[in-house]
Amino acid sequence: MFFMSSPSSCNRLLLSTYASPCGVLQLGAVAEHLCLCDWQQRRHAEAFVHRLSHRLRAEMEWGEADIHRQAARWLDLYFAGHIPSVSVPLRLVGTPFQLQVWHLLEHLPYGHTVNYGLLAERLSRPTAVRALAHAVGANPLSLFVPCHRVIGSDGSLVGYAGGLEAKSFLLHLEGAIC
Repeated sequence: MFFMSSPSSCNRLLLSTYASPCGVLQLGAVAEHLCLCDWQQRRHAEAFVHRLSHRLRAEMEWGEADIHRQAARWLDLYFAGHIPSVSVPLRLVGTPFQLQVWHLLEHLPYGHTVNYGLLAERLSRPTAVRALAHAVGANPLSLFVPCHRVIGSDGSLVGYAGGLEAKSFLLHLEGAIC
């Protein structure tokens, strides 16, 4: 069973794209909330978006809304090397466990990394590292919910929907790695 952080008042998932310095991002909005910021080069990207659309009970449609422009301003600031001060309303859709994980990710500071084991401990579920890694990989709001800041226990860059080159780019941009 999947839960939304707030109920949907619209049955339309409006999609657009954003060309970042490390790949194209697909943005999705429902009822003036950003619910998708994901890498187009992700494995099974189309299925990922269809699953989100199904969970939201929303029809997909290409176009641009004000929320897409807000998200683009946030992303422009981020890719210019700034900590964005622009606020973007988000809607997370997932299982209760996924929502718990994503809320932890939202609080990972810019320029810092954390490993999967430590995140599992913060959830008071130290043996749930695999489930946590799966939830991190299912994050529909890449960058806004900064899953790129999660690294392997040995400090290595592991698993990222945008690819390890994009993850390395983002962590270099934030000064988290040299």
